[in-house]
Amino acid sequence: MTTEQIENFLREKYLDKSPVKISFKTRQSLAGIFIKTSDYSELKSKNFWRIVWESNIDNYKKTKDISLARIFNGTEITKLSAAV
Repeated sequence: MTTEQIENFLREKYLDKSPVKISFKTRQSLAGIFIKTSDYSELKSKNFWRIVWESNIDNYKKTKDISLARIFNGTEITKLSAAV
């Protein structure tokens, strides 16, 4: 997906808030939240995104520890949808 496609999806209500189901070209789908950190703009300009996996969301919300996130390339993302 392009930066614009991802940003348009997140802008509605998902950035730093609600979990998203993320489908990838070469790996299994996962659920997580996209987070906005101090380097958000720089990463976004290169179509990279920090995502906290669903299993770490509670810890992240308590601690805001960005080491709980992983960086993913947006070109590997094929679909975004609201997590159930």
